[in-house]
Amino acid sequence: MGAMTEKLITYTAEQVAETLTPKLCRETLEAALKSDFDPADDPARTGTNVGTGELLTMPSALGDWAGCKLATVAPNNPDKGLPLINALYCIFDRETLRPYAVLDGSVLTAVRTPAMSAVAVDYLSAKDAKRCVIFGTGLQAEHHAYAMAEVRDLEDIAIIGRSEDSSTKLAEKLAEKGLPARAGSREDIPEADIIVCCTSAKEPLFKGDLVRDGACVVAMGSHTPDARELPGCLIGRSLVAVEAKHTALAEAGDVIIPIDDGKCHKDDLVTMKQVVTGAVSRATDRPNVFKGTGMSWQDIAAAAAVVEKLR
Repeated sequence: MGAMTEKLITYTAEQVAETLTPKLCRETLEAALKSDFDPADDPARTGTNVGTGELLTMPSALGDWAGCKLATVAPNNPDKGLPLINALYCIFDRETLRPYAVLDGSVLTAVRTPAMSAVAVDYLSAKDAKRCVIFGTGLQAEHHAYAMAEVRDLEDIAIIGRSEDSSTKLAEKLAEKGLPARAGSREDIPEADIIVCCTSAKEPLFKGDLVRDGACVVAMGSHTPDARELPGCLIGRSLVAVEAKHTALAEAGDVIIPIDDGKCHKDDLVTMKQVVTGAVSRATDRPNVFKGTGMSWQDIAAAAAVVEKLR
């Protein structure tokens, strides 16, 4: 049973960060996918334009807990030196629906998103994968580097940002943490075992024929129907896994646009639950793509892991 309390508990960003390690979060999400829970039953995210950006609500229930994330996306914030995404998470005892705690939702998101990508990479990349390319230089790119290094013994992490300076800065930061990171370029793509896209790009970041068969590509930077990081030809020739079909077909431009263009069919999509439970195996004769948009069940799973560890 989820615990009840008379006083609402607040867990700070520091507490969430210290408790929700990449390993704990990845194992928590993987366990949820292996359980009786099906992401196909998860409610859709709702978004409201508030003029300066978007307010997102993401409710879900899992195990002994129910909860909801309130997140904001403010496109002008980075120019002001402020985070693009801010969030709070409220978790409730599922039986009584009494509020139990409020958690910093930004850290929760920063950890659970790459943890979900790491689950996908652990199943969809070769076990001896060594070379990784990461597009992006922001918080998600940084955390994805840590997450990838958790599941594979990487020998090379090439960072590709909008500028060589931003790529070098993130590479140096990762190198200080002991990761084999450097500033890279699109010339690194053909040799990459893992390619991770963590950008705000609206158009494809690279040509699809650069990706070799058996490689694993993660695209998680967009969650709108008109934006994509990957070219349609890559989606058309790949095994494509999504968190849930209803979410992908509503939010993921990376699959919506190729489907509309006739490059692939919605029935070709597989789910991460099928992958994790062994119903679908990684491809070796074509690329493997995981398109993630983020789902509410991931937040409640991560928040519950924090609460159960700290209470």
